[in-house]
Amino acid sequence: MSRKPSPARRPAVKPKRRAQQPKKKQANVLDLAVAALPVSEATLHKITVWGITGLAVASALGVATLFGVPGIIGTAVAEGIGRAGFRVENVEVGGIKRADKETVFDYAFGPKSQAMPLVDLEEVRGKLMTIGWVADARVSRRMPDTLVVQIVERKAAAVWQHQGQLMLIDSEGVLLEPVSAEAMPDLPLVIGDGAYAQQPAYQQLLDAAPALKPLVKAATWIGNRRWDLSFNTGERLALPEGEAAAAKALKKFAELDGADRLLGRGYLKFDMRDPSRLVVRMPGQAAPRQIETASVTE
Repeated sequence: MSRKPSPARRPAVKPKRRAQQPKKKQANVLDLAVAALPVSEATLHKITVWGITGLAVASALGVATLFGVPGIIGTAVAEGIGRAGFRVENVEVGGIKRADKETVFDYAFGPKSQAMPLVDLEEVRGKLMTIGWVADARVSRRMPDTLVVQIVERKAAAVWQHQGQLMLIDSEGVLLEPVSAEAMPDLPLVIGDGAYAQQPAYQQLLDAAPALKPLVKAATWIGNRRWDLSFNTGERLALPEGEAAAAKALKKFAELDGADRLLGRGYLKFDMRDPSRLVVRMPGQAAPRQIETASVTE
């Protein structure tokens, strides 16, 4: 029995699967926050790199300090950091109106090494504090290459006259800068050797008689012990020694002036060095006239 060859079987065809669409990645909160920043990705990348580098530098210096790395090695490391780009290239100064800017920049750029880790901020601040106009200063680093200096200036409160020279001073008696007679501001004048150092005590003296304060044109420090006051109306008032005695005498003089209008009546000088009496001198008067003021010492 012959067997016919069975017909060839067709290979089974597997059904084609549909290609799956890639799932859309949902943006998380961090991605949305980054996308909202007003900077490009390239700028953001630079900021990140500098931040990581700065953190690494700070960590290296901290570890070196913690383990007592010898100074020469620490300096070498700092110089290497400076060569990597962390050097003082810019100085930003704020708060200056009267102080000399060139002096401020000279002090900020002063250190021999300009590597940022080697800049002694306290040393720079100490130099800035020697400038007369500077009441306070703050110095900080802004990586990679900028020192930021913020100045608080003093305010001129009076003019000190001594040996023909004029100098601006503040309310604490700190010498600020010379001034010419032509450019002299409308400020109280204090005269005499060491008068500038008495400025705080002088301000307290005037506070004892606020009504007279705007009438005082100048004050002369006599013999390093007491004040003579000169008024806008031309008179001169001699006060006793001692802060308390001088304040009481000035207060009493203000009371007398308020009652009898002593100023502006042609008197030359009032003498209250003896607090119990007021001595008055008139032009052409042979002998001064005395007015008893015993209540001054009460």
